[in-house]
Amino acid sequence: MNIKITGMGSYIPSQIEANEKFYQHDFLNADGSVINNSTEVIVKKFKAITGIEERRYIKNELNNSDIAALAAQKAIINADINSEDLDYIIVAHNYGDIAHGTVQSDTVPSIASRVKHLLKIKNPRCVAYDILFGCPGWVEGVIQAQAFIKAGMAKKCLVIGSETLSRVVDKHDRDSMIYSDGAGAAIVESSKDQGGILSHDTVTYAYDEAHFIYFGETNNQDITDKRRYIKMYGRKIYEFALTHVPVAMKSCLEKANIPIENVKKILIHQANEKMDEAIVKRFYKLHETSMPEDIMPMIIDKLGNSSVATIPTLYDMILRNKLDNHHIQKNDVIIFASVGAGMNINAIIYKH
Repeated sequence: MNIKITGMGSYIPSQIEANEKFYQHDFLNADGSVINNSTEVIVKKFKAITGIEERRYIKNELNNSDIAALAAQKAIINADINSEDLDYIIVAHNYGDIAHGTVQSDTVPSIASRVKHLLKIKNPRCVAYDILFGCPGWVEGVIQAQAFIKAGMAKKCLVIGSETLSRVVDKHDRDSMIYSDGAGAAIVESSKDQGGILSHDTVTYAYDEAHFIYFGETNNQDITDKRRYIKMYGRKIYEFALTHVPVAMKSCLEKANIPIENVKKILIHQANEKMDEAIVKRFYKLHETSMPEDIMPMIIDKLGNSSVATIPTLYDMILRNKLDNHHIQKNDVIIFASVGAGMNINAIIYKH
């Protein structure tokens, strides 16, 4: 049985937040102390490190579940299926719905149930549930969908990665410039075509690493409310990712018994341009070869880090020929790879 992605869709918000919009922010260190640089210098250094020039935010009237449903509609149309035939709707996110102007995350009912409602699916046998798995959530959702299909529990699954990180960022934290909003969706089903998911691998490091990404208070010590924001230990994450992600990717490729020379594209979670490049270079170094040009398409410069949405959005854009110099042809072998809060790492070897 071959299990393939038969339809893709994504939602890229229209509101562009360029780096220059952060010039008015009062960035502070984690302890509330003043940073000894002008905001303009901070923003320019940020661009040099991450590669991010701008990011996308959703409009005030939208929520995470709304954009998840919009991406899902596109994937359903692209796959040319009836939404009533879906057996599972799996939605990866981390912060639920956070309505504009509010401070509370809303996860009841689940985002998946809300998506099913918005898609107007009547079939009660279509089971909807959420995954909280950090940035690797969409990849893990595809792995779970494959397991359901292999076990005979499903024929068609909708897997969505959707996040609105703009609503959980601390404007006094430099890291707030990393995050963005977006959604990507895939239809996963059994297929008579060759290829599909060849292998997968997932690991969780939580002994020392569980709290590398966490929810914490603002850097501004003068603010007394207890609202919490997405926070991270950037240097620890960088070192962790460089150590463990290439090994996980290598393990996954070995399971598929595919020579590294056959890999056409690596679609890696868009977290930090320099970090991603270092991960892929180290992956090739483990195989005693050098990283090819154009192996790692990037969209982080314009779209920022939208967490679970980065990989499906990237894949969808390539399939729709929206990235210059990057194309995926039938039977091309590609790698999906991600790392994020938990700390979780996963990868899929996929034959298009």
